[in-house]
Amino acid sequence: MKRLFILLCALIAPLAAADNGDVVVLEIQGGIGVATAEYVISGIEYAEEQNAELVILKLDTPGGLLNATSDIIMAILGSEVPVASYVTPAGAEAASAGTYILLASHIAAMTPTTSIGAATPVSMMGDDATPDPVPETEPATEDESEVEQTPAEEAEDLPGTAMERKVLNFSVSEIRSYAERYGRNADWAEDAVVSAATANSREALELNVIEFIANDVEDLLQQLDGYEVEIDSEPVTLAVADAAIDEFEPNWRLKLLGVIANPEIILLLGMIGLYGLMYEGWNPGAIVPGVVGVICLLLAAYALQVLPVNYAGLALILVGVALMVAEAFAPSFGALGIGGIAAFVFGAIMMFDSGVPGFGISVAFVIGLAILFAAVLIWLIGYLLKLRRRGAVSGRGSIIGGTGTAMEDFTDDGMVWLEGESWHARSNQAIVKDQRVVVVAMDGLTLDVRPE
Repeated sequence: MKRLFILLCALIAPLAAADNGDVVVLEIQGGIGVATAEYVISGIEYAEEQNAELVILKLDTPGGLLNATSDIIMAILGSEVPVASYVTPAGAEAASAGTYILLASHIAAMTPTTSIGAATPVSMMGDDATPDPVPETEPATEDESEVEQTPAEEAEDLPGTAMERKVLNFSVSEIRSYAERYGRNADWAEDAVVSAATANSREALELNVIEFIANDVEDLLQQLDGYEVEIDSEPVTLAVADAAIDEFEPNWRLKLLGVIANPEIILLLGMIGLYGLMYEGWNPGAIVPGVVGVICLLLAAYALQVLPVNYAGLALILVGVALMVAEAFAPSFGALGIGGIAAFVFGAIMMFDSGVPGFGISVAFVIGLAILFAAVLIWLIGYLLKLRRRGAVSGRGSIIGGTGTAMEDFTDDGMVWLEGESWHARSNQAIVKDQRVVVVAMDGLTLDVRPE
């Protein structure tokens, strides 16, 4: 029995080792936000738990948020499993933040006809944070060249503001350190930041920016089989030629955040939420508009916390909605309505004008949304005002002044048909059957009527 047990263990051990050699595939598509960072971090943690052989991070991104990118890079640098960033499919790009992620990975690869670069930092105001080029000046004279400048004077002579120089220098230092860590072309990496340099897959390979060009994931795995990378200063040889591919999917919370963390979706949710609450306020007891409005506003608020937002733009949006409401209550021949639409449009553009790639907003979408919601709002308020002027439609207020039909001939007391019910009525005038009568007063459940 002992020998049989040892034999079974010997047979099972290679199978267990093969199961541990899976390749976990993650995908970044579109702007890099908080949801993207959480997804990549959880994917790398999953690969470590599964003792995977390799993580492949498929990239197709125009860039994204600085904090989210930093979190992804920290997860890659601290990963116990090698990470290969792979720009794919054909026509994809790893621009801006994507270039940082690619250079910070243990392995850099691209599909033919893809591109990387343009990693110039962008300020929160949406401007290029790269200082303007140094203007050409006349050569200094011999006497002037002998005068030594202090570091403070040298800093003042550099182009751009102090903040621009600080952002640029930090970005250059950061991307050079990533490139040098894996023996890649740090000079090109610096040009990608300073001069927004770009490169296609062939140029990137020739410039020693990446290590591999592969047609697909299977081709990449074949090329990586036997390739040696360094993890925690220890060499690791990859054995991935026949590895099973494990596509890691984000959970429902990350999928939801990824969908709603879009400026256009946030704007739409916010408007539905505001209109739902306004309708509930004008028509208490409707319940559904209020519930939908609260849910939409909470979703919009949840998404706003992960995006760079200009709150002056948010204030303008609220002013625009207020002006649209005022137009419905106090018609001004369109002045308030047009002003509200203009405030809404400018507010929406300002609110999301961060300059961060992948998180812009379409001007055409904003204008169309503003006109649509302005028309709906003015129609809705007008309709509610008509209902208010119409008076009561049920209860005592709707009965007095109402018109019914006599069910019999009577002079003093009789029966009339009113609002689908038979009522006891009295009249000091003669009433004949089927005659139309008008209710002039109500005494308990007895109606005082007269001929119409």
